Amino acid sequence: MQSHELPPPVRMIELLGGFRISQALYAAAVLGVADQMVAAPAAVEVLAEQAGAHAPSLYRLLRTLAGVGVFTEPEPGVFALTPLGQTLTSSHPGSLRDLAIMWMETHYAPFADLIHTVRTGQPAAEHLYGEPFFTWLSHHPEHAARFTGAMANLTGGFKTAAIASLPLDGIETIVDVGGADGTVLATILAAHPQLRGVLYDLPHVITSAPQILASRGVEDRADCAGGDFLDFVPPGGDAYLASLVLHDWPDQEAGRILANIASAGGSGARLLVLDFVMPPGDTPHLAKISDLNMLAMMGGKERTESEWRELLTTAGFASIEVRPTGTPFAIIQATAQ
Repeated sequence: MQSHELPPPVRMIELLGGFRISQALYAAAVLGVADQMVAAPAAVEVLAEQAGAHAPSLYRLLRTLAGVGVFTEPEPGVFALTPLGQTLTSSHPGSLRDLAIMWMETHYAPFADLIHTVRTGQPAAEHLYGEPFFTWLSHHPEHAARFTGAMANLTGGFKTAAIASLPLDGIETIVDVGGADGTVLATILAAHPQLRGVLYDLPHVITSAPQILASRGVEDRADCAGGDFLDFVPPGGDAYLASLVLHDWPDQEAGRILANIASAGGSGARLLVLDFVMPPGDTPHLAKISDLNMLAMMGGKERTESEWRELLTTAGFASIEVRPTGTPFAIIQATAQ
């Protein structure tokens, strides 16, 4: 054992206690304390007053998070942001605040029943909520809005670099299938002024898209269409994007989405999938914890390269190419036959 490695019992205690850090991050995100430190370090009494918190308890929370690198305590009772802590602010380009809140408010309770999923194959979220997770979200607009914001958080972080790697040469109109609030499409159109775009998702999901598209100055080149991609995908695109969509679904439903895309685009249409590709063996990768999330929450899965190729071929795509992006995501390009 190398000197910097923790003894196995200590490391296991850290792993087993991960839920405590998750909840501490959630509390900090909801209270908005990171936003209060953007301008300068702040005393815990000031932070507590602004957040409506109990100062001694808040101090203990922040001290714990400082111990894992989220904040720092430059002098007793005064806290400041670290680069990691900046991701809990609302304003940082790499903000994950909505993700922190969404995970704890919608995912935390189902994961307490993960053993049910492992024993039966039924997603824990479906078991807890009494219906599939996305159906439950459609009945709870406040959580649906937070989920959409969390997905936008991912766009603002390392997903942006992956989006920049999309091969869009020769494309005139791109259809963003399952594009949520339009953040991804707005990013693409802003970088490619020759493109037009169509945002396609459930009607209740795209309600804020016009404002987001307008904020990026691309509203005159984007249309919004509401519908269910399990039933229909609008025609008219020479490229179709599925960004972190297909991993939400089991193979049968993912195949239906892909078949609908192939039908909408027709022969020669380009498919661009931005998603995880599961690495082999025990290589550490975000895809592996994300796969557990898919298992417990949606019933979907992260796929290996061979599984992607089989899924796309079955759905009517050829010329499949997998491109790394220098981020945890890959771009999978294919052509409808």
